[in-house]
Amino acid sequence: MNMKIDPSEYKILIVDDVSSNVLLMKALLGKEKYNLLSAMSGIEALDCIARERPDLVLLDVMMPDMDGFAVLKEIRRTSRVPVLMLTARGEAEDRIEGLEIGADDYLAKPFLPKELLLRVGAILSRAYPEQNKTVELAGATVDMTNAEVWKHGEKQTLTAKEMQLFEKLYQNAGRIVTTGILCETICGEFWQGYESTLSTHIRHLREKIEENPSKPVSLVTVKGLGYRLNLKEVSP
Repeated sequence: MNMKIDPSEYKILIVDDVSSNVLLMKALLGKEKYNLLSAMSGIEALDCIARERPDLVLLDVMMPDMDGFAVLKEIRRTSRVPVLMLTARGEAEDRIEGLEIGADDYLAKPFLPKELLLRVGAILSRAYPEQNKTVELAGATVDMTNAEVWKHGEKQTLTAKEMQLFEKLYQNAGRIVTTGILCETICGEFWQGYESTLSTHIRHLREKIEENPSKPVSLVTVKGLGYRLNLKEVSP
């Protein structure tokens, strides 16, 4: 997950109705040698996705006629392409709505150039990982192939539900996964009322992967939103 990506291998679609925003992002990402496409409306974006099959979509929320949320809903009907939502609105409700619909991450405007590049690189690394199924955490190593956790030289086995949760969190490492999405992962479509069941599985998972389960650093709670899996930082 901490791999270096080759930008020239990835095609990115920028969707924004403000031409100056498109030019700015093209300038930033172009310096990194990404292959870039652009669309000025939701309809144009959907047509471009169908034709060009980009590896990542940068999608502005505030657009006339068809806003980013509506575009994302249409994208998710036929595609799992990673989507980074861009918005001048930073309200928690907007973030939750985007994440629930299927956004991969959320970036508020104005953003620092470095932040955009880091988010793009992180999403591409998560979406197109190397075939390495060993995950390094701060206090343990998870063997996803065998559903095993190694901590202090001792092995523990993950249950089926714990493995489902960990896989969903790993697929979204470094970003928030909402409580609703995690409940649906382990309980199915009709998950309402099973939040306490999720809490129990999270507690058991923490007992296996955390150095100190009462003070988690790898599987952290994001109050009011959900949970986030933090991978071990690797020095260059």
